[in-house]
Amino acid sequence: MILRNPTNAEAAACFGLNTGIDEGALYDLIVVGAGPSGLAASVYGASEGLNVLVVETNAPGGQAGASSRIENYLGFPMGISGQELSNRAFVQAEKFGANIAVARSARALKCDHGPYTVELDDGGSVRGRSIIVAAGARYRKLDVPNLAQFEGAGVYYGATQMEGQLCRGEHIAIVGGGNSAGQAAVFLSTLAKHVHLMVRGPGLAETMSRYLISRIEAIPNITIESRTEVEALEGQEHLERVRWRNLTSNATGTHHLQHLFLMTGAIPNTAWLTGCLVLDQKQFIKTGQDLGSDWPLRRSPYLLETSRPRVFAVGDVRAGSVKRVAAAVGEGSMAVQFVHKVLAE
Repeated sequence: MILRNPTNAEAAACFGLNTGIDEGALYDLIVVGAGPSGLAASVYGASEGLNVLVVETNAPGGQAGASSRIENYLGFPMGISGQELSNRAFVQAEKFGANIAVARSARALKCDHGPYTVELDDGGSVRGRSIIVAAGARYRKLDVPNLAQFEGAGVYYGATQMEGQLCRGEHIAIVGGGNSAGQAAVFLSTLAKHVHLMVRGPGLAETMSRYLISRIEAIPNITIESRTEVEALEGQEHLERVRWRNLTSNATGTHHLQHLFLMTGAIPNTAWLTGCLVLDQKQFIKTGQDLGSDWPLRRSPYLLETSRPRVFAVGDVRAGSVKRVAAAVGEGSMAVQFVHKVLAE
């Protein structure tokens, strides 16, 4: 079978990644998002007898799926790539009978009354007795006019083996001061000639784990460019030069770099929930005791429950969540226990 310029949904179906959605069914649990938290919820939900549907816009794994090596995840002392972890979780969820639909996006949540309805991007909809929102967040992007021109052609949002091979022996730059940026710097330093790690702040102490900072400081071909921001990208069909400015001295310089990795955090994917769930000032979903007077029932909300009973939020999309893979997996599995409780009410 030959597909010419297929949509993501068509390609996913061809590769056997897109389970058919039964729009007439009433699912026990609908999980929106197949990052670590969503996959964990689907594994535990399906393994415990729930009829589970997972809806994922892109590919399973979320941001963690683009990580070259996760070294602080329990049980993997030598680390594991985000892609491998995601693939294993995906297979595990399918093994227990979870229905996983890839390249299908949630467009809106109709939450006036139960069962809840998730409207999909293709005009269809599905109903669930409970919902777990694990929609994650999308990458923050540089405020430069021609960024889109170089995305995938010198500008990357993940540091996997594939990107690593592209920049072997090259000078490269990474923008970001969090753990993902630190992990990428350590990994890419084994392949690239030199790594420039750019952060807007005075250093890494406030945003990165100490063990990663120690490793970075011990690697001679990594330079930390503190108080620095990218001003311009230059090139033809591929990135050729990057201009950045030191915010303290105001000095600028143009550097011949063909590979720039952007790891500057993310914005929660909650636009589709407007008017349904209570969000904080940064548009993350409020849960549990943080809801205060926004909680409608006499009983207290469960730890991960949103302003709508039987709707839970886990992982990066949740306000106050710990931005770690292990924490996301823990929240996804924990939410299933609360799902059992609310379904029994």
